[in-house]
Amino acid sequence: MSTVMDVQKNGDSGSYEAVVDGQVVGMIVYHVPGGGQRVTFSHTIVEPEYRGRGIATRLVKHALDDLRAQDLKLTNYCPFVADYIADHPEYKVLVDGRFPGRAAVPDRAPRERTN
Repeated sequence: MSTVMDVQKNGDSGSYEAVVDGQVVGMIVYHVPGGGQRVTFSHTIVEPEYRGRGIATRLVKHALDDLRAQDLKLTNYCPFVADYIADHPEYKVLVDGRFPGRAAVPDRAPRERTN
């Protein structure tokens, strides 16, 4: 099932927000430490009734593409983001080698994609 979704970066709340029908249904919470050269992702949340629709996956892709476009590094504490990067190794270069965070990217072959 495909859900029409927009992603908005909300600097006031420190989140990338997944919006469906005008309602925020998911988000990645982030923080920009002093210096502004890297971004910390703490967790990804999707409302229970919207889970299983690929919202978190699309949200993570959008957020990582935004970091890449801004030439920022990632410090990651979110296991979902770590698994996404393991499945899409082209994003691994975004992880800050000095401050990778506690949710390490698994060193494994990418899982087969269904979509």
